[in-house]
Amino acid sequence: MELFNILSAFGLSASAGLNAYLPLLVIALLAKFTNLVQLNSPWDALTSWWVIGLLFVLSIIEFFADKIPAVNHVNDLIQTAIRPLSGAILFASSAKIISDVHPVLALALGLFVAGSVHTIKAVAIRPAVTATTAGAGNVPVSILEDVISTVVSFLSAALPVVFAVLVLIFTAWLIWRFVIRRKRSLSA
Repeated sequence: MELFNILSAFGLSASAGLNAYLPLLVIALLAKFTNLVQLNSPWDALTSWWVIGLLFVLSIIEFFADKIPAVNHVNDLIQTAIRPLSGAILFASSAKIISDVHPVLALALGLFVAGSVHTIKAVAIRPAVTATTAGAGNVPVSILEDVISTVVSFLSAALPVVFAVLVLIFTAWLIWRFVIRRKRSLSA
């Protein structure tokens, strides 16, 4: 279904905003070893063993760099360019299944989505975690981001229906939380 394909493209690019290399590695492995993902040229280069190996090494480097105090801030600065590009690649590589989407538009959408997620993470969430926990919360939050990025990538590519249902549930929960808080603040 077209809607699930669109959600898949958005989910993959959003997960790249949290971690640049894990979503690419997930897609590369799914395309290499399953029929769940079919990559057309030039995106099929992701299934090369050299690219998979490079993505694995880069994933490990980013994993550890994001767990070391002070290094994680430098990593976020470096990733400010890389994560949106990764999102653009992921969106464009999955946009082949979305009809009537120009490749430039697909790249731009992926860049915007991944860049937005990364900006929220690097400018709002991580500084707040650092300030409120004196840095002690950065490692657990980083691990959670890696888990979310991996799970969202897998669900977006392999089980877009499940991903779509989870997005709907999460959106409903956010709206419900907003309404409840609003009612509480108005009644206080």
